[in-house]
Amino acid sequence: MMIKKGLFLLLCISSGYLAAAAQDYMPDAGRIQGYVNYLAADKLKGRGTAEKGSIKASRYIARQFRNLGLKPGNGNSYFQDFTFDKNSHKQVPSRNVLGYLDNGAARTIIIGAHYDHLGTARLFDGKYPLGEIHNGADDNASGVAGLLELARYYVKNGVKEPFNFLFISFGGEELGLKGSAYYTAHPVFPLDKVHFMLNMDMIGRYNPERGIGIGGFGSAAEWPAVFKDVQQEGIRYFTDAAGKGASDHHNFYINGVPVIFFHTGGHDDYHKPTDDAPKLKAKEEAAILQLGIQLIDKAMTYPTLKYTGEK
Repeated sequence: MMIKKGLFLLLCISSGYLAAAAQDYMPDAGRIQGYVNYLAADKLKGRGTAEKGSIKASRYIARQFRNLGLKPGNGNSYFQDFTFDKNSHKQVPSRNVLGYLDNGAARTIIIGAHYDHLGTARLFDGKYPLGEIHNGADDNASGVAGLLELARYYVKNGVKEPFNFLFISFGGEELGLKGSAYYTAHPVFPLDKVHFMLNMDMIGRYNPERGIGIGGFGSAAEWPAVFKDVQQEGIRYFTDAAGKGASDHHNFYINGVPVIFFHTGGHDDYHKPTDDAPKLKAKEEAAILQLGIQLIDKAMTYPTLKYTGEK
């Protein structure tokens, strides 16, 4: 009797441990909220390009990549530094943050989300209230949180996937997709070895009446088959064929890479100082990321995807 009780107790403990281990890598609302709370805090002053808060954010993301066990994605560095011109602003400094999961595969999946926002609006020539902090919780701390959660999942799920993963957090997006433009002009892997690129930009304000929009549906011949029968409890989604758009997937698409773009839609706080962390819908974002995992995993059943877009 004691042996049976002991065995039962051991099985219960083991089951609890396995459940906890699974929870450690599945998308989690608490972690998502924590990432956004940090990135959208006033002390980062809106993560404006060439402002101190943006540099702090890039270092924070690199630190998260390192803690998860991702390798530096740009040689020995997690950073890909670049400069750009914007109107009267010359040689503006920015950087992309790259973390690499090497599975020894021939092809690589890129998952991206920009980390910059408007900051105190000093580079926007009066378009936004100068000196006010634009925290950008949804735009795009929510996408960076998603990036980090997907990185966690693919590092810790115990599966050696048939593709490598490159996780990129782009700088300079708000000033004209500068980080992704620089990356596609200076890729660390040839773009023809990229299976597809998933971009997440504003995924933290899910509206059940609208659902989440998924762009890029027309960029690969296999997307209809990949999307078929994919469902996630509590999440509605609709697709859009367009691969071009006002976010970083655009530069991959016009360079011949199939894309998917996640976006929960506009709202009254878009590009305003009121886009703050308490308004995030973290539970819904976690479910959106589970939907993303389903799509990524189905896309990995195809050795290549046929690009059907416009270069």
